[in-house]
Amino acid sequence: MGNSDKKIIGWAKEVLKIEAEAISILISRVDDNFIKASQILYKCKSRIVVTGMGKAGMIANKFSATLASCGIPSIWLHPAEALHGDLGRVVKDDVVVALSYSGETDEIKNLIPFLKRIGAKIISITGNKKSTLASFSDVTLDVEIEKEACSLGLAPTTSTTAMLALTDALSVTL
Repeated sequence: MGNSDKKIIGWAKEVLKIEAEAISILISRVDDNFIKASQILYKCKSRIVVTGMGKAGMIANKFSATLASCGIPSIWLHPAEALHGDLGRVVKDDVVVALSYSGETDEIKNLIPFLKRIGAKIISITGNKKSTLASFSDVTLDVEIEKEACSLGLAPTTSTTAMLALTDALSVTL
């Protein structure tokens, strides 16, 4: 094995270590808010509407698909499309789960007043408990991380892993 091969293996192991540590920390955050979110989702009389933008949107889409695999009525709603006519998919008895690491994503922030007007409950999954999204949510699940695994700071890595793991925990719990 050459020197460059060892570097590749070292980088890969470092990414996995960072992400594993984030999930370990997430375990300690499974608390009363997780119970409250689970109860809201379990008692949902309609569908669970999952939304998110960018990479968080991809995790949201996977969450919706996992819920469907578990026999739980769910749809994924693109937040920008919702603002351009697809908001009619959301009704009062739905529960909206919004994923946004910053909790300040423009498309999500712009969607919140309409969701509130409809009367749907909102569960946020965010790394920022003091965000706009969190402040308008019925319950917030905290996925704050210490650092992303991407050393360049360009790609959400650890934050999306934390979101994915938490949404899997919610799906299986339900």
